[in-house]
Amino acid sequence: MLETLAAALNLAVEAGETGGGSEQFWGWGLMGAGIGAGIAAIGAGMGIGRIASSATESIARQPEAADDIRGVTIITAAFIEGVCLFAVVVCLLVQGTAAGPG
Repeated sequence: MLETLAAALNLAVEAGETGGGSEQFWGWGLMGAGIGAGIAAIGAGMGIGRIASSATESIARQPEAADDIRGVTIITAAFIEGVCLFAVVVCLLVQGTAAGPG
């Protein structure tokens, strides 16, 4: 995967030097923004799932601490959702401000 990224960056540098290929790299930028938003959403879902799993296990082991664990779980999930929302908005802004071919 890193080789593919390096090759794409090399092509971008070469296209910038020769002045050609703007349509191709405009499409790559839009695709990258969409993939970035998807990765942010998947990462947030995995993180919140892991928090819920750990919280359930903790409550099962120590039921008297259920209220404290629940509160921390909700706050942590809210922070993760906030970061995910920020990442998705940044990706959409990058996608919206990309200059079209031409």
